[in-house]
Amino acid sequence: MKEKFYDYIQKLQDTITSTLEEVDGKAKFQQNLWERPEGGGGRTRVIENGAVFEKGGVNISKVFGELPKSMQTYFGVEDADFFACGLSLVLHPKNPMVPTVHANWRYFEMYDKDGKIVDQWFGGGQDLTPYYLFGEDAAHFHQTCKKACDAHHPEFYPKYKKKCDDYFWNAHRNEARGVGGLFFDYCKATETMGMEDWYNFVTEVGESFLEAYIPIVTKRKQLLYSQENRDWQEIRRGRYVEFNLVHDKGTLFGLRTNGRIESILMSLPPHVQWRYDHHPEKGSEEEKLIQVLQNPKDWV
Repeated sequence: MKEKFYDYIQKLQDTITSTLEEVDGKAKFQQNLWERPEGGGGRTRVIENGAVFEKGGVNISKVFGELPKSMQTYFGVEDADFFACGLSLVLHPKNPMVPTVHANWRYFEMYDKDGKIVDQWFGGGQDLTPYYLFGEDAAHFHQTCKKACDAHHPEFYPKYKKKCDDYFWNAHRNEARGVGGLFFDYCKATETMGMEDWYNFVTEVGESFLEAYIPIVTKRKQLLYSQENRDWQEIRRGRYVEFNLVHDKGTLFGLRTNGRIESILMSLPPHVQWRYDHHPEKGSEEEKLIQVLQNPKDWV
């Protein structure tokens, strides 16, 4: 399973980066191959200063070896080895009318000292972070997520949509990071879903990403915007940074397992603002976004 899924994410990385280069029309992805001393490595691809994408990364990694003590405590195990692979992407567009997007699909195995698999699971998801709210864009993104979920189980979309709303929540701000999407973790074999079934589900969600996001980019990338719009985008990006550094489990896992720092932190946007006690004007488009972020809604 681990080789099968790693082969899949290598191909998915190629498909996504080539499509994004076409959409951008100017910038190309820069590639870095890296190795982890304890075992494994990855292929980082970053795009910067494009016509559409100010900064973005589409990274794959495969790391393995002895599970660090901090993670053994986290998982409640002793003397365990692990294997983890996944694709993680974040795209920060230049135009404030185009939303930031994040996606991640991953697979994890844990072994005893005899090399026997003692646990394995899939995780992942995809979510949208707009700066200006276009309801039809959020609806399109969620409808595409629902379509991928419905092909496997009618309860998956409402279940993983709620998990996404709960997970991407800046508790210290009492607001969502964005308008959500899907989030699932610890997807393990059950009587009704074997690991092959989970593989089929996770890869279907992966295949849906471009369908969910690219039409939104195409529709919004030429819209006019002001410096005030740009300032608001950078203020909201600050909230994105706060979530990734304070709450995000993937960032924490990467740092605790000696991952490549540049790859882990590629999700951070290049231009951000933190203004003291900033509040949008009453009745403004900016305030409308905040109202939705404080009260997550159903989009389909």
